[in-house]
Amino acid sequence: MMIPMADGGEGTLDVLVDAAGGNRRRVTAHGPMGEPVDVTGGLIHQASTAVIELALVAGYALVPAGRRDPLRASTYGLGEVLRVAVEGEIEEIILAVGGSATVDGGAGMMQALGMTFLDRAGRVLPPRIAGGSLACIDRLVWDKPPVNIEHVQFTIACDVLNPACGPNGAAAVFAPQKGADAEGVRLLDRGLSHWASLLEQTCGRTIHDEPGTGAAGAVALPLLALTSAMLVPGVDLVSEVTGLACSIGGAALVVTGEGRLDRQSMMGKVVGAVGRMCKAADVPCVAIVGATGPGAEACLEVVDQFATLDAPRDQTETRLAEVAEKVAQELL
Repeated sequence: MMIPMADGGEGTLDVLVDAAGGNRRRVTAHGPMGEPVDVTGGLIHQASTAVIELALVAGYALVPAGRRDPLRASTYGLGEVLRVAVEGEIEEIILAVGGSATVDGGAGMMQALGMTFLDRAGRVLPPRIAGGSLACIDRLVWDKPPVNIEHVQFTIACDVLNPACGPNGAAAVFAPQKGADAEGVRLLDRGLSHWASLLEQTCGRTIHDEPGTGAAGAVALPLLALTSAMLVPGVDLVSEVTGLACSIGGAALVVTGEGRLDRQSMMGKVVGAVGRMCKAADVPCVAIVGATGPGAEACLEVVDQFATLDAPRDQTETRLAEVAEKVAQELL
């Protein structure tokens, strides 16, 4: 039996929509660097719930390697997609936030949702604000929110447990992967801290240290501060919809995997979650991965073993079959 899985990152929309028997819709929005992109969204639960995947509108994979720059990338297009959903009288939005190219704390998204930013001189900041300009915001006014947004429940499916700011935050841990150098990381973290403080002054509570707020460049911060929103582990949301736990209980062996196995695999990712379910059900589990990184050995706490493909991308299918057969014979 094959059960598709995702953790709030790429592929989450397809898994949720297919499992729920939903439909897909397309809308055009701005990509992370301002280019137009066609974005697929999903509708489930008799079209009362929209499923939106950040990676499809502001994702890392949308930006060519030579243009990746989290100081300039914006979630403005995500806000455009959210506005369409909210104004369509949706009751709930499931927002899958993994795989972003951005570290703008969701500020660009909020501009598309009708928020105005002013600098210290009282000048209106231009649209598509990015992570490198967060420190320029002196005051925010949500003067043109979408109609009905106060009645929408936001369920934010995240794939990491990092906070928004600090040494384990969105900038320090993930910005280098998105193209930031050391000085860029410092600038982004200062900007996120400033932005989080502004939001906390507005909502009257502390949010920047909440686990998961560092996902996707801290995009969840303004939604947590200003709307009815909650953060949930994406892998838990998906496994519930697909009935994964029940299937594991009746299995003789579970095979899971991901592109790179490292210490993050145990922090909200598929391998860690599936491994824990297997351990609880006393079912052997093996992870087949493309490569390993620092901390991969920690995954042996929940999986019986892991194996790497060690093959070029065009040989993945053949190599996967070979490795899967080998580990199944060993464990069974």
